[in-house]
Amino acid sequence: MPPGLADFRDRVAVVTGASSGIGAQLARDLAGRGAHVALLARRLDRLEALADELGRTGITALPVVCDVADRTSVENAIATVLRQLGHVDVLVNSAGYATHVLFKDQDVGDMERMVRTNFLGVVYTIKAVLPAMRARKQGWIVNLSSVAGKLGQPDEAVYSATKFAVAGLSEGLSYELTPLGIHVMTVYPALVRTEMFTDGVMDRMPTRAKQSFMEAPAFTREVLRALGQGAFEVTVPSYVKLGYLVRAIFPALHRRITARLRLPVLPDLTS
Repeated sequence: MPPGLADFRDRVAVVTGASSGIGAQLARDLAGRGAHVALLARRLDRLEALADELGRTGITALPVVCDVADRTSVENAIATVLRQLGHVDVLVNSAGYATHVLFKDQDVGDMERMVRTNFLGVVYTIKAVLPAMRARKQGWIVNLSSVAGKLGQPDEAVYSATKFAVAGLSEGLSYELTPLGIHVMTVYPALVRTEMFTDGVMDRMPTRAKQSFMEAPAFTREVLRALGQGAFEVTVPSYVKLGYLVRAIFPALHRRITARLRLPVLPDLTS
């Protein structure tokens, strides 16, 4: 049946990072299309509120407390999902966070936590659901990387590194898992309006970037459309792919453009 998945009725989907932002919106979209949804995140109060909202549509919404940075927590959460919902058709790895800070000023402990959350969290969840997907010989895995996982960014160097890692893992797995009936799609968001973009973060972004944010529902519609088409990767919005082309063909020009846009708004760059 893979690669494409357009009919979600009675499918079982696991969404990490479901307590807010892109994860919460994807959970709403999946439920709205008839999928039963397991909601994984650390904040139980938010998960329960979302589960109540989604449950009113007639689907099953299961809130499960999970810290994706903790392998045991992930394994226990997926075991709970399988016990209560029976199987997993779709895994959406949306959990992650960014810290907008220069590398020289970023705490090493935060770097380590970011690697565990943004990258190892994806490894843990895939490893946990894979046996069940292999047993059924089908499944869909959607991994959220970032445009910063294609084009390295100043003021978020370690975040970029984690998202490059997600991109590489996903591409490699897409080859390995296709023969097993499991489709892997990588998502590269540009700027999506979520609570992650605080006033402090916005102050460190160029004006042009502030004017290019997408709302989460518009973004997630494109993600699910791409999944329905069996895409192996999708960049949203699609025009951002021009940056990939410039980076590949004219790397020096790309460096000058990135430096001109990003560096002048960083007051602590040379301190």
